[in-house]
Parts: sequence; structure tokens; C-alpha cells
Amino acid sequence: MTTILSKEDFVIVKEQDVVPFRNKVKDAAVKIGMGILNQTKLITAASELVRNLLKYGGGGIVIIEAVNNGRENGIRLVFSDKGPGIPDLSLAMKDGYSTGKSLGLGLPGTKRLVNEFDIQSTVGVGTTVTIIKWKNG
Repeated sequence: MTTILSKEDFVIVKEQDVVPFRNKVKDAAVKIGMGILNQTKLITAASELVRNLLKYGGGGIVIIEAVNNGRENGIRLVFSDKGPGIPDLSLAMKDGYSTGKSLGLGLPGTKRLVNEFDIQSTVGVGTTVTIIKWKNG
């Protein structure tokens, strides 16, 4: 069972929100004592997902939580938008697939950087991506 130690909502509506958001994620990771390598992985994953939130979802809300699973502390980020949704999640999770003329490494690459990754999407309703990076994971 995961316990929430702290929680903060962060609204993302424009490109200028990205750097302050990244700084909040870094602050949360530093606060739990996460090492620099795992901080870098978390911030890289968060950067990719927040850019997706802006590009495909038209902005949204990110919840930043410090969590504990009984053995270890971590950072959970929940990205939610009310965008068009992803019609084929399994396709979107394949390396090389892109609808945005990019390298197509975003979602699968992000999944590789974190310890836990979950994506829920409904066409016409929106998408929610939840990631957790454990302090020592």
C-alpha cells in the first residue's frame, strides 16, 4: 500500500509552465533524498510527459506526490488532460510510433526511465499517465 507524504497540484497551460514544473519535481526528489541519477531520470520522464500534455492534450494538471510504499520513498506524478485521447494505446507504446513527427520515443522511453508507469486514455475524454520513481529504484 502506498502512503502519500505530500501532494501538490500544478496547472500546465503554456510552454512557460514547463521550467517551474521541472523545478518543483526536482525539489520534491531532493526533499526525499533521491540521488542525482534517479532525479535525472525522473525529470527527463516528467519533461517528456509534460510536453505531451501541452502538445496533444492542450494542457492539463499534474499532481506531484511524495509517496512511501512501506519500504521506500518515491515521487509519483499524475498527468491528466482533457485532450482527444489516444485511440490505440498499444501502438502508442511502441518504439518509433509517433503522430507528432518526432522520433516516437516519448511514452516507451518514459516507461523505461521510471519504476512504475500506467496510462489510461479514452478517445474524446482525455489521458492520464501516472509514473513513480522510487528513491533507490
